[in-house]
Formats: sequence, C-alpha cells, structure tokens
Amino acid sequence: MVDGTRSLARSGRRPREEWDWPAPSLLGGLGADARARLLGLGTRVRYDADRILIREAEHTDFALILLDGVVKATGRTQDGRDALLAVRMGGDLVGELAAVDGNPRSATVTTCGPLVARMVTRAAFLDCLRRDARIADAVNRAIVAKLRLANAHRINFTGCDVGTRLARVLHHLAMTYGERAGAGAVIHWPITQPELATLAGAAEPSVHKALRALRRSGAVATGYRSVRIEDLALLYRIAYPEP
Repeated sequence: MVDGTRSLARSGRRPREEWDWPAPSLLGGLGADARARLLGLGTRVRYDADRILIREAEHTDFALILLDGVVKATGRTQDGRDALLAVRMGGDLVGELAAVDGNPRSATVTTCGPLVARMVTRAAFLDCLRRDARIADAVNRAIVAKLRLANAHRINFTGCDVGTRLARVLHHLAMTYGERAGAGAVIHWPITQPELATLAGAAEPSVHKALRALRRSGAVATGYRSVRIEDLALLYRIAYPEP
C-alpha cells in the first residue's frame, strides 16, 4: 500500500491507537478487550490524500477500520454528479455492508487527507463477528445508527429553507467530527462548497448565498476548502430556531 502518512509520523503524535476514541465511533463504544481484538484484525495500511479506497458498484468485500484521518463517502446521482453521503474518521468502520452481505459497493470512499487504517478481509471480519458477540453487537448498532441518521437527515430537512438546512449540516459536522476551539469548532478535513450543497440538498448558488449570510452573522468563517465554526451556540440557534 502507498505510505501517505509520513507527515503524521513527523508530527511527533502518539500512535492513534493510544488516543481516546470519539464516543460516537465504533471503537469508542467498545470495551478495551473487544477493541484490542478488533484492532488485531487485518493489515495496517496507509494512504495519501485523494485516494479512492472503495469504488461504488465494484465487487470487493474488505472492511476498513479507520485509525487516523478522514474519508468521505459519495454516490453517483442520475445526472452524473457525485453526492456527498457521509464523512467518517478515526474510530469509524467503512465498507462493512459489503463485508457482511457480499453485494457490490453502495458508495465510493475517498481519503480527505493522509489516512491510516486496518484492512480486514471479509472472512476475518465475519469470523470475528461470530466469535465475539460484543463486537457483533457494536457493529450492528453502528449500522443502525447510520440508518437512523439518514432518516433524521431527511426528516429534519422537510420544509426548511436552504440557510436552515446548511446550518444544520454544519452544526452536525462540527459536533460529530469537529475539534472544539473556544466557543466554536474547527473542521480539519477539506470540504468543498459543492459537497456542502449535496449535504444540504440545495443548488450551489443557494449554498453560496447561505454561507455569506452565516459569515455575516458571525457563526462561521470559510477559507479554501475549509470551514470554521466561530460560535456553536449561535449556529445552533440559526439551525434550530425557536417557533
């Protein structure tokens, strides 16, 4: 595999396995013994930024346990656009659907920067689930959580204007994957305005306008492929206004 994480090694950070995993992630929800068993599976792999790890509709069935870095899952729309479906980072599992049922991939997974992961074959993954009920339960709960989030995403957007939808997307990303910084949060992985548009279910010009309004309000700041939440409380009030 391509070693695309030399910059991570030069940073002097501890190995990712020694950090506290985010509570909402698969690894964060496991006890120490079960987590060690899961992290003992497969082969440690490293990738550069913008590397496609899984391609929609292809017939592969390995799973990836993300250790350090961020990936995005995208799907091809009928008019040929790439729609951003989800973001996953250290502690998360990707590719588990094909690993469970053996069917073609449902999305394309691409690195958003240098990535370290463990690649697990379908046979090893299924054997682990059979042997360890705690891990099987955690994987099932992770899959259900993704389905619930997808449903909530559709429900929350019903009847909302673009500005409200965008504010909800940014608040969710900041609370789930952002790093808290004072009253705000930093989203470290690159995200483009077309990707924000697909997440918010809106046209790009409408998202541009909504972003300008959020910047004027002081809730967010934007740079090249980056978003910083300046005031999470303000962003929440915009996302979920009182009736």
